[in-house]
Amino acid sequence: MLTVGDKLPEFTVPVQQGIDKLPAGETLSHDSFPGKWKILFWWPKDFTFVCPTEIIGYGELAQEFADRDAVLIGASTDTDFVHFAWRKSDERLAKADFPWIADNKKELAQALGVLDRDSGVALRATFIIDPHNVIQHVSINNLNTGRNPQETLRILDALQTDELCPCNWTAGQETLRPAA
Repeated sequence: MLTVGDKLPEFTVPVQQGIDKLPAGETLSHDSFPGKWKILFWWPKDFTFVCPTEIIGYGELAQEFADRDAVLIGASTDTDFVHFAWRKSDERLAKADFPWIADNKKELAQALGVLDRDSGVALRATFIIDPHNVIQHVSINNLNTGRNPQETLRILDALQTDELCPCNWTAGQETLRPAA
């Protein structure tokens, strides 16, 4: 599995966004958002139970991430048409209007090391990637445990300070200053 300090691999994958039109071969690549922080989060499958709670949670914080010069990118090993159908079926998911990677060939999930060996779907992986495409944070949850998008935002805030941030630090609090 790729980890902190590793470079995001080069990739071009199908992507789906919005519900206005059927997917038409749109793609996203490793260099799609130059100069931006990227929050790349994976879920196992569309049309499941825990996954929509996470996607909606991230979607509700989309402006908070944008305010920090970060883009949200969702991903699973489902196809772009399955993503479209899922968004179309649930207005809360339709409001989560950020790109969803459709890695149905499982190439990117494999390259990142987030493919569950037993089920063949992605684990609940979250990557915070800096503007130079270097991974700065990774967390992985099992298939049955949802993550906390607010915690991802807190970690992004800490990373962007480039300072020492103590346990439970939140934006606006003092960072640590070692004695000289």
